[in-house]
Amino acid sequence: QVQLVESGGGLVQAGGSLRLSCAASGRPVSNYAMGWFRQAPGKEREFVAVIPWSGDDPVYADSVKGRFTISRDNAKNTMYLQMNSLKPEDTAVYYCAAKPLWVSTESKEFRYWGQGTQVTVSS
Repeated sequence: QVQLVESGGGLVQAGGSLRLSCAASGRPVSNYAMGWFRQAPGKEREFVAVIPWSGDDPVYADSVKGRFTISRDNAKNTMYLQMNSLKPEDTAVYYCAAKPLWVSTESKEFRYWGQGTQVTVSS
């Protein structure tokens, strides 16, 4: 079993930055793909970014390309999402997720999920 805990969310004004962290426990996640998803009020959960076990060639949703950066530190069993140039439309609950081996952008393919952290961007 893998447990995931997000942190770093909060309230920020448009144009500001936040860094989200996802701490994993239960087992090492060095052989897992890890990703971020988000869900805004009244909307479906959507893909944000995913990174493979190697840390190479991450994949981003078009809506966040050039603004967000996903990274991981397998020695610390932790994943990060650096969020810059935040917009009000980024407001959502952000979820950390993990799955064995291969990268996916489909939420239903991820086995483990965190509890979510709220990100609110004011105009």
